[in-house]
Amino acid sequence: MCAYALAPPTVTPLTGGLADSVFETALKAPARPVLARRPVPGSSVWEEVSAAELRDQVVELAKGMIASGISPGHRVAIMARTRYEWTVLSYALWAVGAEVVPIYPTSSREQVEWILRDAGCAAVVVEDEQAVMTVGSVCGTLPSLRHVWQLDAGALDELVRAGASVATTTVDSLRRIVLPDSTAVIAYTSGTTGRPLGCALSHLNLVSSCDTLLAGWGRTAAPPGEQGSVLAFLPFSHVYGLMIQSLCLRGGLLMGHEPELSGEALAGALRSFRPTYFYAVPSVFEKIYKTYLRTAQQDGRGALFERAAATAREFAAATERRRLGEGTGPGLELRLQHALFERTVYRRLRSVLGGRVVRASSGGSALGRELSHFYEGIGIYVNDGYGLTETGGGVTMQPLGREKSGTVGQALPGVDLMLADDGEVLLRGASVFQGYLGDRAATLDALRGGWLATGDLGWLDAEGYLTITGRTKDVVVTSSGKSVAPAALEQRLRMHPLIHQAVVVGDNRPCVGALLTLDPEFLAFWRGSLTSQGEAPSRQTREENALREEIGRAVAAANSTVSHAESIRVFRILARPFDQTNGLLTPSMKLRRDAIVEHCAAEIDAMYLARSRPPRPSVPQPRAEWDDADDVFR
Repeated sequence: MCAYALAPPTVTPLTGGLADSVFETALKAPARPVLARRPVPGSSVWEEVSAAELRDQVVELAKGMIASGISPGHRVAIMARTRYEWTVLSYALWAVGAEVVPIYPTSSREQVEWILRDAGCAAVVVEDEQAVMTVGSVCGTLPSLRHVWQLDAGALDELVRAGASVATTTVDSLRRIVLPDSTAVIAYTSGTTGRPLGCALSHLNLVSSCDTLLAGWGRTAAPPGEQGSVLAFLPFSHVYGLMIQSLCLRGGLLMGHEPELSGEALAGALRSFRPTYFYAVPSVFEKIYKTYLRTAQQDGRGALFERAAATAREFAAATERRRLGEGTGPGLELRLQHALFERTVYRRLRSVLGGRVVRASSGGSALGRELSHFYEGIGIYVNDGYGLTETGGGVTMQPLGREKSGTVGQALPGVDLMLADDGEVLLRGASVFQGYLGDRAATLDALRGGWLATGDLGWLDAEGYLTITGRTKDVVVTSSGKSVAPAALEQRLRMHPLIHQAVVVGDNRPCVGALLTLDPEFLAFWRGSLTSQGEAPSRQTREENALREEIGRAVAAANSTVSHAESIRVFRILARPFDQTNGLLTPSMKLRRDAIVEHCAAEIDAMYLARSRPPRPSVPQPRAEWDDADDVFR
């Protein structure tokens, strides 16, 4: 074992459950706006919902749950997108002591059946008729399931009417017996390596990190004197989304909901809601950056944008060195350049997020240092944190005034963090989950001597900043015995605007390889920007040659960040992206690596075969044959 990063707890211990915050806010500040909703889906008009109004809606729905037979300990699944009803439903269920089981609305029939049966759900709330049919097709195998409620068919109104005769005091009585250690959520892992496991998270598990973050960083969510606001759009089916919901309702932040994940829908919601704080996963920050670049190139301002982006990164790097005591900060010339681009470029870029965002957070996987510096340089510092489903959300954060890009910050107060001898991150604290539902063996394997074995690899510097380098299960070992953590290479590849996804392979192969998919929008723009002359066949050949050269440059740029033995020597561009329909992405958009390797076995074999050379009888074939990165197109 090595390198602790410890800090004492600083928040008041939880005495009840998650639902208490709704009632406490309504008592202290009944008129305070806590949620915002749109009377017409997709419109630019938002209506604020006060703390008192939310409490009353939670109570009415909780009474309906009681009338329907939902009682403490019962599990109710919510299979819906990120919408207003999700929040009201979850707090109503917690108010009566029930347990919430989130299910991604895009889950397959088999996944839905497994989760509902494994959790023993008494009821499930779905959005539409298609989801009703999915659940209906598996009802015969679910003896515990008594209710299927459909949001779009007016189920919540029906529940409210059903509970009209239930006394409000009944809800209060049930809420007051909910203890911090009571189970609040059964959150299923994304299942990247097999069947999903149900993580039992208590109210304390979910609140612990939230209250610590609010105590230490809550004031950074908005300019001084303003109420912070957050647009929730990532799935509440993931613990990251649940953490954001808890942060907003416990911290008095105004929260809006955007159920559509398309770029157009999200852009419209950001413009109209105008949040002060933005949160996302790295792929969203990457997509926004690429959209900036593509839009600038389409407007004939590509060169201007690239100069502005380079200045932003350089300015942020110099600023970071100063706050870490390693430099004097940006020089005069750099400050003048940055000020010029602030007036001409950066303000326009920030307007895409609504124009009011002062800070942001990234989670789910590591955010690259280069991308972090870009956002800081345009005026939006992105806190790159770290957490797992098993920890109920984030367990690290960047210390204010000492932020260090490229790391995920330091352990939160109340969280103990250390590294095992092999570099695996181990955690201990109040946010660590209760265990895997019905799987004692998996629980004992994960909780070793009171420490959670995360499966993530990392290293701690002398000041306790944690850098995540990959997953223990993702490490590629070549035939020469070289171990390669693929995360850094993949992140660097995705920074190229043409590359959408990247998967590093090479287990038992002579060198490291990569499977790549292309961003269709940027590819179409890139093709259109090429000068097209001559006959169609020759134009297509020139385009393919140019594309090979461009992707080759992206691979070379990624290779420049690692050692020679870790560099990519072969790559293949696939015709189809990895997605949920072909079973290669989890609902939380994580790559199913084992499934990808199995699915693309023929392409991987062909990639290495095309690069290999037959040995000569008299002269041994040198290993240097793999020295130059090669590409193989399908």
